[in-house]
Amino acid sequence: MRIDLHTHSRASDGTQTPTELVTAARDAGLDVVALTDHDTTAGWDEAAAAAPVAGVALVRGTEVSARSHGVSVHLLSYLQDPAHPALAGELARARDSRVHRARSIVERMARDVPITWQDVQEQARDAVVVGRPHIADALVALGVVPDRDAAFAHLLASSGPYHVDHYAPDAPAAVAAIRASGGVPVFAHPAADARGRIVPDRVFDELAEAGLAGLEVFHRDHSAEQRERLLRLADRLGLLVTGSSDYHGDGKANRLGENLTRPEVLDEIVRQGTTEVVAA
Repeated sequence: MRIDLHTHSRASDGTQTPTELVTAARDAGLDVVALTDHDTTAGWDEAAAAAPVAGVALVRGTEVSARSHGVSVHLLSYLQDPAHPALAGELARARDSRVHRARSIVERMARDVPITWQDVQEQARDAVVVGRPHIADALVALGVVPDRDAAFAHLLASSGPYHVDHYAPDAPAAVAAIRASGGVPVFAHPAADARGRIVPDRVFDELAEAGLAGLEVFHRDHSAEQRERLLRLADRLGLLVTGSSDYHGDGKANRLGENLTRPEVLDEIVRQGTTEVVAA
């Protein structure tokens, strides 16, 4: 069974609709795919309708923005109740902050680069969560940079000249909110040090105490050494181990199914979660 538990649609920063994403998952030979858009569940209903038609089982989830000791942390929440106020309120606050952040970045960048908020909106289209990837797409469309990676290498880098922070809850509080909503929290790409600062080992203990269920170990942004480190941490803390693509359509080089999760791990996520998997 081929299981990919981390993908994005146009509801956040992917380039495909939820229906197109599910169809692409089928074409990639997946049996199960998780839709985990940033800070939103807006794509759930469309993906759930498409999954039985495509013959792919759907795990509904969200990638939740958080922070720990000043470091950005992303948590994959699987099978939560989307209406539960503990998590829904945090997601709404994060979405609103992301939009304000994106506007501020564009205002700063426009002093040096020919870009407007309208350019970004044209790229975001029906996205519920507007963020830096949409600014990157606008820069590509305007011919300022060749692709998203080039945009994030300098203009949109966290250490770059136009950086603006956005709201994100403290990571242990986010884990607790996911658990309160009936979700299963997994730390997404926790050792992707090429993206920026990563958390020290003590943070994994803090998150495990708060209710963390697993670590996304097998991810293209993890070196062999970091994977071994994470496997040791997961073993010590009794955490599940997942593997995923972090697929964004044409937005990134990541390909569906390039890293996979074992069926018994998915079974445990389903056992702990509240929302049912949509059957193929």
